Amino acid sequence: MTNRICHIEIDEKGLMRPTPEIEQERKVAIFDLLEENSFGLPPREGREVPPGPYRLALAIREGRLVFGIAREDEAQVGEFHLSLGPFRQVVKDYFQICESYFEAVKRLPPSQIEAIDMARRGIHNEGAAILQERLEGKAEVDRDTARRLFTLICVLHWG
Repeated sequence: MTNRICHIEIDEKGLMRPTPEIEQERKVAIFDLLEENSFGLPPREGREVPPGPYRLALAIREGRLVFGIAREDEAQVGEFHLSLGPFRQVVKDYFQICESYFEAVKRLPPSQIEAIDMARRGIHNEGAAILQERLEGKAEVDRDTARRLFTLICVLHWG
């Protein structure tokens, strides 16, 4: 399949060292993303769509989220920048609920952990929906891919 991400790189320059929980979330998101994803570039005015699979580099530069896209052979095919503004509140909410979840796992019964986890998934879905909306016209991703990419955006926000 050519409409997929085959490699992902996160620019960690300037980021704080993540907590073990955040690092685990990142590793799982990258693993799951590389196992299964849907990522394509839409046609542009008279330009041929560069064939995938794609290498994706994520970074935050000058207060913007940067998606660097290359072909599998590492030839650069494009870069686009997204404002972080639309993500700020949902990322903040996601980190707060994750902290509650990580604490709950240590001391609360399963029924309470499940309730917090449901809230966490809801916020995660909201972040993924914002990402899909912001990517419109730039990249085409399915819901699961957007969810995993949102996790990586949260990791970048950590710094």
